[in-house]
Parts: sequence; structure tokens; C-alpha cells
Amino acid sequence: MASIPPLPGLESKLVQTPRLNQHILLRGPSDGVPVLLIHGNASSNTFWEETLLALPEGYCGIAPDLRGYGDTEDKLIDATRGCMDWVDDLLCLMDTLGHPRFHVAGHSLGGSVVWALLATAPERVLSATVICPGSPFGFGGTKDLEGTPCTPDFAGSGAGIVNPEFARLIGEGYRASEHPAAPRTVMNHFYWKPPFHHPREEALLSGVLSQKIGPQKYPGDFIPSPHWPGVAPGRWGPANALSPKYVGQSVQQMISALVKPPILWVRGAEDQIVSDASLFDMGTLGRLGLVPGWPGEAAFPSQPMVGQTRQVLRRYATAGGFFREEVLTDCGHSPHLEKPEVFHPLFHAHLSSARPA
Repeated sequence: MASIPPLPGLESKLVQTPRLNQHILLRGPSDGVPVLLIHGNASSNTFWEETLLALPEGYCGIAPDLRGYGDTEDKLIDATRGCMDWVDDLLCLMDTLGHPRFHVAGHSLGGSVVWALLATAPERVLSATVICPGSPFGFGGTKDLEGTPCTPDFAGSGAGIVNPEFARLIGEGYRASEHPAAPRTVMNHFYWKPPFHHPREEALLSGVLSQKIGPQKYPGDFIPSPHWPGVAPGRWGPANALSPKYVGQSVQQMISALVKPPILWVRGAEDQIVSDASLFDMGTLGRLGLVPGWPGEAAFPSQPMVGQTRQVLRRYATAGGFFREEVLTDCGHSPHLEKPEVFHPLFHAHLSSARPA
């Protein structure tokens, strides 16, 4: 059923929900404590296979391919809803599977989905784990710990900042490494800290190549902007869905929610994608002279992604919640894949501490 054969011990399944036909990987008893695992951008549920297999006895691991990815039915993402198309899909999936409450973990983009889930349906969540998540204020185009936009139209965020060659090569299923924007090269240079290579590199690359590509898919549409770098977010696709234009409003909802599940935040100390000087952020690229016309540090600094996340989580804790930050040394953007021997004990202890009564 899965286009990428899963490891032994995992079940691949298509689940028809009222919203879409969703592909999932399963491991564990159907009546076990459910653990929902949400993958990142330019990846698929294949990135969770080792995490699924390592879950302790008594848990039911569920790793879906998100809308726009993998073997899930190909439907458009309305970016003007922020991450809510994904949240609604996942809640519908868990309803269909019969899980009113569940643990949730999200990696990268999946962490952004977790923020939206905590803002809109925290009563469904037993515990939350975010692994190198996008800032709760969105990705790109903000300049301080409060998520203030650099420009009124959120220029420098959304689909217009995605390397079109990277998207084109995904669409072509390009598996070589000669092109500088090759998906394999991007994965091995940025998804983790070089010289790490995952033993399932070919399967993970297939997961990257499973992303749905098109003007309304990935990277999505964008509009011209009078502000540097000249593009502002459009309304379709995952890159636009992560723009602070559409997701930033969920921060206050999460902080003010009456129910506040405990949060474990795990990140790599040498993450180049989500950091306070991300190499995927226009402010950083402008400062390095890689994008011409940069208006300077005061107008468009690097987005302090890690600082923003810590600031929001401190406010969450002050309002009655709990969070724990764990930083893994010698590690990049994917601690669960790079350092499973460190990540799994942290994750399992967090699950155990918040088991349902």
C-alpha cells in the first residue's frame, strides 16, 4: 500500500475520513495509548519509522502522511487558514480511529502544526513534544521576540522564499547529487549535521520526493511586494501556511487556553534550518550578501526563531503550563533521527509522565 516499503513491524494503511483518504503507519495495539507523530516539510511519515518501532509497550503509534505529502490523497492546502487544514485533518483522523485524546509529537513543520493544535484543541492532547519546531509566530519575516513583522505584507515569508530549483527537482524525482539544489544534498547538509548519513538514506530521500509539487501545492503561490526581498505570501500551499501572516494569531490562543498539556521541546544545538540565524531565513541570507538589496539589520534582521519559541513557552508556563527544553549537542535539525539513543528516553519519559488516568 505504501509507495515506500516500511520497516518490518509497521503496518501501512489508508484511512478514509470525512475530509480525505489519509495514509498512516501504525505500530502497537489498537487499544493502546495513542501517540500521533507529525512529520516536517519535504518529508513524510517515513521519517518516523524508528520512533514508532521504539515506542514502549502499551502505546499505539500513528504516523500519517500530511495533506500535500506522501501517499495521502492529494488535496490543496488553504494557507489562509495557517496550519488549520492539517489540524482539522488530524483531528478527523483521530476521531475516525476512535482516539478522543492522544499524545502528539511534531518535527519541524509538524511542530508548527502542534502549536496550532494546542491553540485550538488542547483538551484532546495528553502531552506535546516539539522537535526543532518552527517558531510559533511562523517562518520568516519577523524581527523580534514578540513576532513583529518586518513589513506590513509579511514580505520575506511564504512560497516566494523557497528555492524554485529545489521544488522543481522534487517534482522530477531527482535522486542524484550533482545539482546544488538536489534534494539529497539539501537533506544531507541541512536535515542533520554533516557528516551524518542515515542508514535508510534512500527511503528518507523517497520521503522528501513524495512532496506534492505545483503552483498551488509546494511551494505555492506568491505575490509581488514593494518591500525587500520583493515577494509576499500567497494563499495556497505549505510554505504560505507557515507564514506569520496566517499563523501568528494562534500564539495568544495557546497561552490563554484553559487546558495546557505539558510540552517537551527538543532541538539540535547546530540546527541550520530553525535557529536564530537560519540559513533559510531572508534576514540571514541578506546579511551574508546572498540576497541583494538587504535593507539592513534594523529593518530586516535574522528571525530569532529559537528565542521566539522560548519566549512563547515561558509565557505559556507563566499562564499555568509546563515546558522543558532539551538541547542535543553535535546535532542538527532531526534529533530523533540523528541521536535516537538520546531522544527516545527523553520522549518516553515525557509520555509516561502524562499517561491518562
